[in-house]
Amino acid sequence: MAARAPVATGRLLLGFRKWYFNMCGFNKLGLLRDDTIYEDADVKEALKRLPEDQYNERIFRVKRALDLSMKQQILPKDKWTKFEEDVHYLTPYLEEVIRERKEREEWMKK
Repeated sequence: MAARAPVATGRLLLGFRKWYFNMCGFNKLGLLRDDTIYEDADVKEALKRLPEDQYNERIFRVKRALDLSMKQQILPKDKWTKFEEDVHYLTPYLEEVIRERKEREEWMKK
């Protein structure tokens, strides 16, 4: 029975993550999770490193979401971002930028 606990916990956690994803509401506007990250200096640098096609797709999603928000509408349900489609496209670039910034800060301390 002890072997079943992690599997059941994993399924429960996945179910909670899916529920939370749908409750956030950004998927109803066609946004991905990484589209909603607050743009501080690190995020702005990560955005500069994105490939052009990914950057253009992000701009399209954000502009469409702003337009829908101003009209107080949401996308039709078949166009909502699904949990399985939510790709963390910005996270690897952001982690690299943060790692470089911390390394630079450590170097400046010496």
